[in-house]
Amino acid sequence: MELNARGHTGGRAVLLVLLAASTLGVMGGAVIVPVLELIRGDLGVSGTLGGFILTAHGLAIAVSSPMFGRAIDRWGVRRPMIGGLVVYALGGGAGLVATSYPVLIVSRLVFGVGAAAVFTGTTVAMLAFYRGAERDRVMGWRSTATSVGGLVWPLLGGVLGGLTWHATFAVYLVGLPLALLAVWSLPDTPKRPQDAQAAGVAGMLRRRPTLLGWYGLWIVIAVQMYVLAIFLPQRLAQIGIRAPVLVSLYAVVGAAITTSLVGLVYSRLRARLSYAALLRTALTTSLAGFLIYATVTQPVVLLLAPALFGIGNGILFPVATVLVDQAAGAEYRSRAASLSGTAIFAGQFLSPLLFGPLIEATSTTTGFLVAGAVSAILLAVVLARRIGAEAEIDATADHAGLQQEAEVGGSRDTT
Repeated sequence: MELNARGHTGGRAVLLVLLAASTLGVMGGAVIVPVLELIRGDLGVSGTLGGFILTAHGLAIAVSSPMFGRAIDRWGVRRPMIGGLVVYALGGGAGLVATSYPVLIVSRLVFGVGAAAVFTGTTVAMLAFYRGAERDRVMGWRSTATSVGGLVWPLLGGVLGGLTWHATFAVYLVGLPLALLAVWSLPDTPKRPQDAQAAGVAGMLRRRPTLLGWYGLWIVIAVQMYVLAIFLPQRLAQIGIRAPVLVSLYAVVGAAITTSLVGLVYSRLRARLSYAALLRTALTTSLAGFLIYATVTQPVVLLLAPALFGIGNGILFPVATVLVDQAAGAEYRSRAASLSGTAIFAGQFLSPLLFGPLIEATSTTTGFLVAGAVSAILLAVVLARRIGAEAEIDATADHAGLQQEAEVGGSRDTT
């Protein structure tokens, strides 16, 4: 199936598959957090070993993502994406019958391989099937879908966990009906030229060195976000906020709601603001959020922080995804998208290793201030280097090309 002049197939089923699949990435560890203590008690493992149940899939994603970028280059997005959904479902759902810790860890690693295929496949497909203003709209919807999934799937996992911790893993089986829907509806992307395939990751980075900067940004962002996920409950406890429902309000619900709302209006923001302006806005809100978490002790005022992080995430993720694609070009799209997954999940894996010792030696306040300082440095670099300006030129040219295609198509219709 070929793309039309607007850059996509026009099928609602395709968009449904891609948006639904975009919610699966956040399911990795969040779904089983409510039953983690039950799993540890039943399997008799320590807190550290229990933590690997949450993080093992992230390591698998980081390692295997480049493999799927190469596979999509060779075969197109359809087969890797469908296969990834099946592996995702079977690897994740294996927890339904796992009765030992080693088996569960192996299943989590298999699950991570499937998740890598799904993450890379959805990213490549959205970038390939949509262009111009429609791409902005779909990227915003993707942010909304991801944040909603981050609320709905863990809630469902918690409900099922009330039966038995094994039942929680049934949530991952949603990959199977999505795979069937993809078989019916998902078109393929063009195979990449042989020279692009042969270049490999090192060759791509030599030809597109700007990508190194974007991957560095992804790693830093992922590290910072996991600082919140891991250490925010400690900070909240220090100021007297210990009730799980209140912790979830600050840690998840507030940011997710704001991210969802920003995703719905992202295309309008993009129509009015340049990529550079959006990057500045996202990094500024991140800086402000870390400063509030580090210094404010008044609970109501503290609610501003998750709202600010939600705004930043709702803007940053679609912007960075598109700018990576702009820097890579269509010939390296799959490989570049796959390395984004590697950078993101490597950052998540590194976060407790980098900030854990710092916070243990000092305090959560110091940790959040350091994270805020990192945001300030990133903001200064974006301002000094005018990052995003070149991509704006490319986007303008792409928009002009779309208009020309539409005009040519219209003239053909009239003749």
